[in-house]
Amino acid sequence: MAGPVRAKKHLGQHFLRDEGVAKRIVDALEAAPFSTLVEVGPGDGVLSKYLFDRHDQVELYDVDLESIAHLKQHFPLRADQIKEQDFLKAKLQSDQAVIGNFPYNISSQIVFKILENRSDVPIMVGMFQKEVAERIAADPGSKTYGILSVLTQAYYHVEYLFTVPPQAFEPPPKVDSGVLRMVRKDQIELDCDEERLFNLVKRSFNQRRKMIRKSLRDLIPEEPTEALQPFLTMRPEQLSFNDFILLTRLLAEVK
Repeated sequence: MAGPVRAKKHLGQHFLRDEGVAKRIVDALEAAPFSTLVEVGPGDGVLSKYLFDRHDQVELYDVDLESIAHLKQHFPLRADQIKEQDFLKAKLQSDQAVIGNFPYNISSQIVFKILENRSDVPIMVGMFQKEVAERIAADPGSKTYGILSVLTQAYYHVEYLFTVPPQAFEPPPKVDSGVLRMVRKDQIELDCDEERLFNLVKRSFNQRRKMIRKSLRDLIPEEPTEALQPFLTMRPEQLSFNDFILLTRLLAEVK
């Protein structure tokens, strides 16, 4: 059944229609405290109405003018909290939660935006394409474990909450969706150079079939230290984020 706002393919819009799913997503915010809340891509407001019922400090960000016009008409008392704003370009507020049925085409970028602003974002609850959600929550050793898994789990406790079938949306996507919750860890200052860590993780997974001694061969000394030895025959998917932190420190010591 068509809703009040036309879904636009170029914006990756699939509007949630299942009220039970909407309530479960909003309920998941209760896992951590926050001061303000931003919903990314509210569409026609299926999540927004529950957020407005429960929270005062809420802002809705969307780039779809039709969606914004509908939401302001539907929530006139909250019109000043409904903004034409690209989340990826927004300046986030301190202690701000993030929630949304994220457009598939920018969902990974949303996670990287949150990671860049991790000191401001204590919790995120979002709907992703299932494959992306599984990748973010993947454990070491999994085929889906990769760059996004390591970097996200370095700063957040990640939980894959539940799967949502295509028929819960209008128009229905061609794939299942997955809802994730990310709760920031108490300690987010890593015991290594973070820029080195990010580069090392990306380089390792860009050649994920190779052992560390080959993918990072220009960083490894001719006579590796005893502490480095165990890493050399491992492939990147075998390393947890703590392993990558240790590897970053060890390589920094020999350069």
